[in-house]
Amino acid sequence: MNYNETLSFLYERLPMFSRIGSAAYRKDLTNIIALCDILGNPQQKFKTIHVGGTNGKGSVSHMLAAILQTAGYKTGLYTSPHLHDFRERIRINGEMVSENFIVDFTEKIQPYFDDIEPSFFEISVAMAFQHFANEKVDIGVIEVGLGGRLDSTNIILPEISVITNIGRDHMNILGNTLEEIAFEKAGIIKKNIPVVIGETNPLTAPVFMKKAASEHATIVFADQQRFANNWDQDPHMLHLEVANQHQNDHQLIDLDLNGVYQIKNCITVLETVHQLQEKGWTISHEQTKTALSKVKHLTGLKGRWDVVRINPLLVLDVAHNEDGIKQVLNQLSITDYKNLHIVLGMVKDKDITGVLSLLPKTAKYYFTKAAIPRAMTEDKLLSLANEVKITGKTFPEVNSAIQDALLHATKDDVILVCGSVFLVGEVEVDRFRA
Repeated sequence: MNYNETLSFLYERLPMFSRIGSAAYRKDLTNIIALCDILGNPQQKFKTIHVGGTNGKGSVSHMLAAILQTAGYKTGLYTSPHLHDFRERIRINGEMVSENFIVDFTEKIQPYFDDIEPSFFEISVAMAFQHFANEKVDIGVIEVGLGGRLDSTNIILPEISVITNIGRDHMNILGNTLEEIAFEKAGIIKKNIPVVIGETNPLTAPVFMKKAASEHATIVFADQQRFANNWDQDPHMLHLEVANQHQNDHQLIDLDLNGVYQIKNCITVLETVHQLQEKGWTISHEQTKTALSKVKHLTGLKGRWDVVRINPLLVLDVAHNEDGIKQVLNQLSITDYKNLHIVLGMVKDKDITGVLSLLPKTAKYYFTKAAIPRAMTEDKLLSLANEVKITGKTFPEVNSAIQDALLHATKDDVILVCGSVFLVGEVEVDRFRA
């Protein structure tokens, strides 16, 4: 098989969460353990950082990878899902894994499919571990896929664990309360391995503290160590002055992930870097500062308050749950514009009514869908929107929706595309750049 045939085989042969939802989620680690045993346990052959949380874990993972590679470490980065190309999930120093490796790996592991019956995600995790081991990375930044305790990535023994925050997402799988969700996320806390928690929440902090105590793991809440003393932004950069809560220490940071919601992610990253330094990793302030100013360039991250054009301002954001949408709305509240146009598409298993109830009634709406089975149809999404007094037009795919929004927008307007990672991934970005 060539690369395209291999991908088609993997998509069709293996259960894939993005296509079929919770039916693809495996509630134990049996398969990933079996796969890695066959491969000689590649995940044990390099050091790792494990990053979980409801929102922000992708941004934090990319920031940490950018910093480590700028500090001179050969750095692997595993994230999911991808936006455009499957190979985005597996990178070393920003370079995507080769097509040939994916073909060869699939051919090697395919004979075991019938016995193990792995999911698409389990195969992709094993693939990343094998690639990082083959290439002898110094460290791999590994983003949790879903939850933590039973996630396929949770067979590593990291240098440090990171949990960004806890929000209401995947409640059909992870639990009905923040405490129950936090319990699943806390599953990545390991014995004697420090953990950084990004945000202090009175409901979830006791869950993390109890788990950390049981594992004799040092626990640090990043927002109790650092805070943004001042900040400013332009269309392509977020400028921060970060202060230490306990020392007369201020850092000036230019972050190319310019959404204001990245402030708390940046604080989480800075505390994680401090903890790595305490463990002997050599990372200077200048290397950290340089890396944060060009995360997108170094790691290929896209879709986080991603400004595609100006006049009108066209922004892509992968926000897809209530907490993520709240963060984007907060960003809009500090953005100057005349009219707001929202291109929205979501998947069926999210709290769609909860998201719709947050959105401004005065915006102009363009309802659409991603080309995956999990996507809610544009007509059904409009129907649900009507129930919360939101109206709009429907489009069969995202690019026609954006084109219509551009026809109706003035140069002082904002067009926001959000609601689904998969929707943002289908945007033909070059078509809309001014």
